[in-house]
Amino acid sequence: MDVHRPGTYAEFEAYVAGAAGRLLHVAVLLTAEPQEEPAAARRLLAGALARTYAQWRRVRRDDPYDHTRQELCAAFARTGRRHHGGTGLLAPLGPLERLVLVLRVYEGVAEEVTAAQLGLPVERVRALCARGVAAVRSQEAA
Repeated sequence: MDVHRPGTYAEFEAYVAGAAGRLLHVAVLLTAEPQEEPAAARRLLAGALARTYAQWRRVRRDDPYDHTRQELCAAFARTGRRHHGGTGLLAPLGPLERLVLVLRVYEGVAEEVTAAQLGLPVERVRALCARGVAAVRSQEAA
């Protein structure tokens, strides 16, 4: 079965139409860019979607959203230092704290799954999440 068979692209296109908005929001949270001009977030998402399409035959049967989110987070983890700063709520956080907060709080990914995806001990994920939440709360209180 070829990834380029008729209907495959239409199937992928339908997936993107349904998931792209939420995935772009994840990318915007990670990059801490303004929602109005998320250039880096769009680049991250485009790369993640391209990698998902390249493996579409396999991932479409599993959970394509989860796969794309993992690709997006992996791309951010590789380039996170480039996304320091920004204007979003998570801008003051470091890249790893942002990544953990987005996965745990926004996406609702379990600690164990987050730890496995990031290659970190569960205790480290727990500590990063707690520190990130505390920083966001203190920022909101100020």
